[in-house]
Amino acid sequence: MEKLYEILQIKQVVAEVREGEIHIVRSPIDGAKIAAALIGEDDREVFLVMCLNTKNRVVAVHRCHVGALNSSIVHPREVFKAAILNNSASIIVSHQHPSGDLSPSREDIAVSERLAQASKTLGIEVLDHLIVNAQANYTSLKEKGYM
Repeated sequence: MEKLYEILQIKQVVAEVREGEIHIVRSPIDGAKIAAALIGEDDREVFLVMCLNTKNRVVAVHRCHVGALNSSIVHPREVFKAAILNNSASIIVSHQHPSGDLSPSREDIAVSERLAQASKTLGIEVLDHLIVNAQANYTSLKEKGYM
């Protein structure tokens, strides 16, 4: 007879990034500033998920994936896990290109499309996908019409 396992607890490890600061995202530049501060200078591509409540306050950030110099494999399952665990109403995803180029790649556009489709099923809206650099310059895939 095969064993059956019951999940008793799913644990999320939390580390405080900046004590006392409240981040509310009202525009893409607000999200870009947060992402740039956290991943802008990384030497490998990092995919960041900002989890927002119903008032667009960032309640959690999650380094979803750290990739290679020029790529990162991103799956909706990992992206939405943090959002679900934090009871998020919406998310903003972001990543940086270590090259400094803010142009979206075909893969960036495809990831945005997959996440937008998954968000409809889960009921957690993807507000934007931002490509950032250390100076908080950004490209918004939503503003470019890819979402």
